[in-house]
Amino acid sequence: MSPIHFQFFKQGFEDAGYTIEFLPSVDKLAIEEGLRYVHNDACYPAIIVVGQLMKALRSGKYDLNNTSVIITQTGGGCRATNYISFIRKALKDANMGHVPVIALNTGDSSNLENNPGFKFTIPMFNKLMRGLIYGDLLMRVLYRVRPYEKFPGSANLLYDSWVNRCQESLKKGNRKEHAENIRQIVKDFDKLEIHEDLIKPKVGVVGEILVKFHPTANNNIVELLEAEGAEAVVPDLTDFLLYGAYDSRIKYEKLSGSFWGMVSSYLSINRIESYRKEMKKALRASKRFHAPKPIEEIAKYAEKHLSLANQSGEGWFLTGEMIELIQSGVNNIVCLQPFACLPNHITGKGMFREIRRSYPLANISPIDYDPGASEVNQLNRIKLMLSVAIENLQNKIEQPMGAKVPLEDVSVDNKLSMLNLDTKLRECKLDS
Repeated sequence: MSPIHFQFFKQGFEDAGYTIEFLPSVDKLAIEEGLRYVHNDACYPAIIVVGQLMKALRSGKYDLNNTSVIITQTGGGCRATNYISFIRKALKDANMGHVPVIALNTGDSSNLENNPGFKFTIPMFNKLMRGLIYGDLLMRVLYRVRPYEKFPGSANLLYDSWVNRCQESLKKGNRKEHAENIRQIVKDFDKLEIHEDLIKPKVGVVGEILVKFHPTANNNIVELLEAEGAEAVVPDLTDFLLYGAYDSRIKYEKLSGSFWGMVSSYLSINRIESYRKEMKKALRASKRFHAPKPIEEIAKYAEKHLSLANQSGEGWFLTGEMIELIQSGVNNIVCLQPFACLPNHITGKGMFREIRRSYPLANISPIDYDPGASEVNQLNRIKLMLSVAIENLQNKIEQPMGAKVPLEDVSVDNKLSMLNLDTKLRECKLDS
């Protein structure tokens, strides 16, 4: 789902005795494969997930009598809970019904599956969480400096170097080395040479979790934004786990949740936050980066605008993320959603008017993704959003003598050099 994060998960499974392979992050042919087994009325992530798994199993690369499929399962009213059933039906239709499907979940809800034969152990959890923190941190620092690097490719080289070091560190499982690596990553990206005086519009990326992180599903949205002259800001994947844990509190307070579920929520949040304590500390001490907000604060942002009992899919968390971005100075947001994703259309797109009412500078654009969606339409929406972002920067940032601050070109061919904002804004509007 997320190449930056998932590359660090392999070690945790292998130490527990499992041979695991993560499927490619960019795989356009998987969409066509998915449409063979999943109706187009189902949500886009289901088509991609089933397509990737079936394409791999039909490739002849695996011994189907000694191969299983594993996928995360969050529970709740979102169709993602039923991906397990989608996959099993596809396997049956392809005469592969004997291949086991494992649901990676907490197993503490009535609509989640148990998996006899698969054990999710504490050592595995520790390594997966450390890998998750590495992924969040590297994503955060890479996206922050790459659009401004003085030497093209230098940010990616530093990132690749640290990926290798982090993967080696996970093999040892040393918590002290994990903390040292986190501090050094921040220091190294703090020292990377960038154009400090270059100003670009910041664009937050939120939405349905798979479309938000999966490069195939979102047509490489981060690379597109950077090519168009913007800086992409993607909230941490860890926040989604915290959102799921926090929901148990709300269920106890407002719905039909249990007391022990609420207690488990507090323990889970404290446990997860303990893994990123060192990351937050290092980011606060840096000169370029900002630390993530606690889930309680994000919940308070959302609670001003909708009930926290909205928990299907990304639920209230989607609204909370958008407001968190706006509060941190990122007024431009693309909200990625599978076409006809009901939770996102309600607690995402349905909240735009309310968010704009409370934050007049909010520049939010919904982008729908579907097997038949036009990439040209997606690009036009993004470019239109960027034209507004540049106009807002023009109004906000002016030099003392009235001259406009130069921004990097945002046209699709990206060939023009540094021009003033007025020229760029006209070109961007024409392109849109």
